[in-house]
Amino acid sequence: MLWETIRLAMLSIRRNVMRSILTLLGIVIGVAAVIAMITIGSGTTEKVKSDIAKLGSNLLIVNAGRPPVPGSRPDRVIRELGDKEVEALRTHLEGARAVAGAAQKQVRVVYGNESLTVGVTGADPDFLVARDWQIASGRPFTDQEARGGAGVCLIGETVRQQFFGAGDPGDATIRVNKMSCKVIGLLEPKGTTGFGQDQDNVVIMPITAFQRRIAGNRDVDSIYISAEENVSTSDLQDSVEGILRDVRRVPADKDNDFNIRDMTQVAETMASATTVMTGMLGAVAGVSLLVGGIGIMNIMLVSVTERTREIGIRLAIGAHERHILVQFLVEATVLSLFGGLLGIALGLGLAYAASWVLSVPFVPSAAVVLLAVGFSALIGMIFGFFPALRGARLDPIDALRHE
Repeated sequence: MLWETIRLAMLSIRRNVMRSILTLLGIVIGVAAVIAMITIGSGTTEKVKSDIAKLGSNLLIVNAGRPPVPGSRPDRVIRELGDKEVEALRTHLEGARAVAGAAQKQVRVVYGNESLTVGVTGADPDFLVARDWQIASGRPFTDQEARGGAGVCLIGETVRQQFFGAGDPGDATIRVNKMSCKVIGLLEPKGTTGFGQDQDNVVIMPITAFQRRIAGNRDVDSIYISAEENVSTSDLQDSVEGILRDVRRVPADKDNDFNIRDMTQVAETMASATTVMTGMLGAVAGVSLLVGGIGIMNIMLVSVTERTREIGIRLAIGAHERHILVQFLVEATVLSLFGGLLGIALGLGLAYAASWVLSVPFVPSAAVVLLAVGFSALIGMIFGFFPALRGARLDPIDALRHE
């Protein structure tokens, strides 16, 4: 019985192919828009998480200055961080995988006839561990080189391409500002951040050498603290705050003169924001599904009017109202399902193209696809019910008289 009803629905759709195609368009566009928006939004969320993860996993970053408060004036005098804070954290902090001080400055780097403005970072050996930064070739600098302020450095992929092309930079000597520096290693590429900053345009050297030869002071711009796998960054942050307040002799009634950023919380906050935006875009796109449903209801009402005499004949030879009702409901549902399937293909295609253009991951969701198919079928049933009910309640005699 059901198969016969589906066959009749297919015949009815084939009789009016152009009208059926135009009816499908609303559902196709609605489903495609929902799937494309949600897939692109999911890819954007993954991109945000990936960009934050490039800074290091389970990472805390300590900077000098009070935490920013909306409406407050920034500190005019900032008490900089120094070696004593780094050493205190290394000595007393439990649950940290790595603690590394770092300072940075934009300087001119020269090799042969080529030059490039580079973000030069002076750092402790544990900096690479804290940032989850691997060495592509060569080696990191040793503790002895770090303490002695040796003229050695690691370079990023952007610097390598500028000076050496695809060649090996090992043992080459570059000039960083006025300091000669031997390249002992090449860093694994990290790409750009979500804010467009090239993380590979970098030279990393021992912080002692940086402070003496580049910065001209003993300041530490940031302290990077990586938590162990089983340690929560929020718990570690409380310990870091207590140690730093003690070392910097911050009175109990005073606010911190430093701020701590938990990159795990930053990633979660940004991912949450993109998820909300994805939901809003999906909801807006879902409105077009309602428009498509209205189109189906309109065409089914036209179909009932055109087939009034056919309905009268079927009722006269013994068909029940429920048979007529089911027939028109099945026609509306089949139309919606066809539109849903075409919309899925179009939506995934658009999402893939957009992901390629925007350089975000393509993250299709089987749950979203199934939901789109189910929702398109539901739209057909809901908006097809009134025309189907109208056809089922026709009086057989009046229907047979219909011209």
